[in-house]
Amino acid sequence: MSTSKPNMSDLGQSLYAMAEQLIALENRLKELEKGKTEVAFGTMLERGGVHGPFKTDVTLAYNKVFTNIGGAYDSSTGVFTAPFAGVYYFTFFYQAAKKDTKLELFKNSQVVVRTSEEKASYDTNDSGGNAVVLQLKERDEVYLRMAANCEIWAGDHHTSFSGCWKHLSEFIDSH
Repeated sequence: MSTSKPNMSDLGQSLYAMAEQLIALENRLKELEKGKTEVAFGTMLERGGVHGPFKTDVTLAYNKVFTNIGGAYDSSTGVFTAPFAGVYYFTFFYQAAKKDTKLELFKNSQVVVRTSEEKASYDTNDSGGNAVVLQLKERDEVYLRMAANCEIWAGDHHTSFSGCWKHLSEFIDSH
C-alpha cells in the first residue's frame, strides 16, 4: 500500500484560485443587487380638469411621470410591472370632483385596497387616498381602476400614484 502525500503547493494554488472565484462571484452578486435597489415611480393624472365619468370601470393611466427609476411604470397603460420579486410600497391620492369617486388598487386582477367618496349636496370638495405594502413576484402587475360612473379631478397636481422597492438588506443595514 502506498501512501502519497498531496502536493501542498498544488493545494495552495487550488485554494487561492477558489478564493478568487468566490470573491468575484460575491462582487458580481453585489452589483446585481445594487441594480435591483433602484425601483421607484411617481406620477400625476393631469387631464386639465374633471376625468370621467365613464360607462365602464377604467384603468387610470397617470400621464405626468416625475420619476420612473427602473422603468417599471408604463404611462400609456397605467400599469406598474414588478421587475423582480420583492416587497413594494404603493400610495395613491385623489381630489374628488362633483360625482361619486371610487378607486381600487389591483394586484394582477385582484382588488387589494380601495377608497371612495359618495357625494352629498352639502359636501362639495373632498380628497382621499390609500397606501399598501405588497409582496410581489416578478412580472406581477399593480394598477388603479376607477369605477364606472365616477369621476376625479385630474388637474392642478391633485391626483397621484407612486410606488417603490428597497432591498431588504438595506432596511437591515440601516437599523
